[in-house]
Formats: sequence, C-alpha cells, structure tokens
Amino acid sequence: MSDSRTGPERLREVVPRDDSAGLPDNDAQRSILATGLTLLAACVFLFLVWKTVSSLLLIFAGILFAAFLDASARALAPVLPLRRAWRLTLVLLLFSALSGSGLAWGAGKLPEQTRLLLKVMDSQLDILQEHLLSYGVDLLGPEWGRDFAQWLFSDQGRFLSHAQFLLGGASSLLTGALVILFLGILFAFDPTSHRESLVMLVKPFHRPRARVVMDEMGNVMRLWLVAQFIRIVLMTLWVWIALNLMGLPGPFVLGLQAGLSNFIPYVGPIVAAIPIVLVAMPLGSSLLIWAVVIYTIIQSVEGYVIGPLIQRQAVEIPPAWTLVAIVLLGALFGVLGIALAMPLVAIGRVAIIRFYVEDYLGDELKQTFNGGGSSVRHP
Repeated sequence: MSDSRTGPERLREVVPRDDSAGLPDNDAQRSILATGLTLLAACVFLFLVWKTVSSLLLIFAGILFAAFLDASARALAPVLPLRRAWRLTLVLLLFSALSGSGLAWGAGKLPEQTRLLLKVMDSQLDILQEHLLSYGVDLLGPEWGRDFAQWLFSDQGRFLSHAQFLLGGASSLLTGALVILFLGILFAFDPTSHRESLVMLVKPFHRPRARVVMDEMGNVMRLWLVAQFIRIVLMTLWVWIALNLMGLPGPFVLGLQAGLSNFIPYVGPIVAAIPIVLVAMPLGSSLLIWAVVIYTIIQSVEGYVIGPLIQRQAVEIPPAWTLVAIVLLGALFGVLGIALAMPLVAIGRVAIIRFYVEDYLGDELKQTFNGGGSSVRHP
C-alpha cells in the first residue's frame, strides 16, 4: 500500500517542531524570574513594615479599640434590642460621658495626689541614695538632679530644649490617641467592608477560610480585651480601697497605676509595687511590711484565681511566649510594643495554628480560642 503523502508532509511528521523544543527552558526561566520577583517583593514588604512599624502599631491599637466598642455593643444586645449602629452610638455616648466625668473629677484630685506622691518618692530616693553611698554604691550618680527647678531653670537654652521635648511628646501622644480613637470608631461601625478589603487580596478559593479565621481573631481580641478591662478595674478598686484604709497618701493614683500595670503581664505588677514601697517607707517599717504583704496578696489572688477564671473565656496564651514577646517588642518598639505584645501574641497564635499548622502542614489540630479545650486528631 503506497503512501500518498508528499515529502514535506512526511518530513514534518518526523522532525519535531522548533517551538516545542524551547518550552522547557522558557518555563524554567519564568519560574526563576517569578521566584526572584517574589523574594524581592517580600524584602520590600518587610522593609516597609520595619520603617512604618510605629504607624502599624497605632493601627492595631485602633483595631483593639474597635474590638472593645464591638464587645460593649454586643453586651447591650440582650438588654436593648436595637440595631447595632444605635447600640454603638449609645456606647460611644456613655464612653464620652464617663471619660468627661472622670477628667472633671481627676482634674481636681489627680494633680494634687501626683505631686504629693512624686515629692514622697523623691525624698525616699534621696534616702536610698545616701544609704547606698555609705556602702560605696553610687546608683543614681553624683549629679542626678534632685532639684528639678534648678535643673529646668539653670539656663534658658536647657529650659527651652526641655520645653520643646515635652511639647513634642505631648503633641505626639495626643495625635496617636486621636488616630486610635477615630480608627476604632470607623472600624467598629463598618467591620465587614474593612475585612473584605483584606480578604479580596487572597485567592478566591481561600477566601471563605480567610473570613472564618479573621472572624476568629476578632473574637479573640474582643474576649481578651474585655477580660483585661475587668482585671484592671478590679485591681484598681482593690488596691485603692486597701491603701486608703491603711492611710497611705495618694491611694487612688497608686491603685490606678497598679490596675493599669496588669495590662502588661508578669513585668507590670512588679514595676507597680515600686511606687507603693517608696510611699510606704517614710510611714514606718510595720506599715511598709503591711503594704507589701497586702499588695502581694491582692496581686496573687487576682493573678492566680480571678485572672484565670476571666481569661478562660479567651485564648490561653503560653506564659513563656508572652514574656518573650514583651521583651522583644519592648526592645524593638518601646512602650507601645510592650503594651500591645500580649494581644499581638494572641491573634498571631490563632493565625499560625490555622494557616500554618492546619492548612500548610496538614495537621488536623482542632483548637478553640473562645474558652473551649483543644484536641489533636491525627489522620
């Protein structure tokens, strides 16, 4: 049987096409180029994050404030069956009224108590310095400036430089507070659209999973923040009442700083004990011992009984990782990093377990972060 095809047709069948020979090389080049561009984009992203980390921490603080407003609005839902926007408005009005009344009350009380406490602590630091010098230990330095008036007014240039520093710090603090306030209000009133603006950056196949995990992270922030707020209020009241009954000067300021210090675990309560000790020292050794013992008892009851009962409804954060985060973020970003270390660890743990451990590694680790236990199911 003869072949009716011409010679060029048979040649095209035998000889491979030239364009197909170059496909593997082109695919390899495209893969290398894509990998290089991905690494370059990752480096640029990390560099931008490093340069703007203070602004990012302010944004995260605004998200925390939005979580607090949302939790307050949710708490009013069983009492006031109104729309969420009306409940948020009511929460903001109550928050504004309480803040205004607190500032009006504190404007007459806090400055006087603060000046008294600073005077007492300065005198006690002077006594402590004299005792240390008798043992040859110069802890505070020979010219550390106990006379603040002389330190400020010794020359006009130094006074102006300190005034500029204080004004700059006050303006930065006020600007940061306003940014946190307005970001929190905007996020709280329209959380869905802000969440979807981030979800749309994910591939469509993974968007439902991203929504679920982001909602879980928001739930963790709400529960943790409410728990911390309750702990701060309880600690402030207990220390205030105890020190007031003991007759220590400035009990409200001491109680307030003891309560606010609970926002920073482990390190905060230890730091908060220093002003209490300095204020109680000139009142006698017996009162000093009683103040330390009572503060230790209150802190122990709150830290080992009340705190775990409240935090059981939120995420259980491993203590070691929390302390590591406080040290690292404090060294890198200062006071704001220390204050936000614990909530960052809380939501970061959720993201790592959900996206990395469960989705990437494929481990079926079903752990809840809203008060339930955890169980590991192996395939």
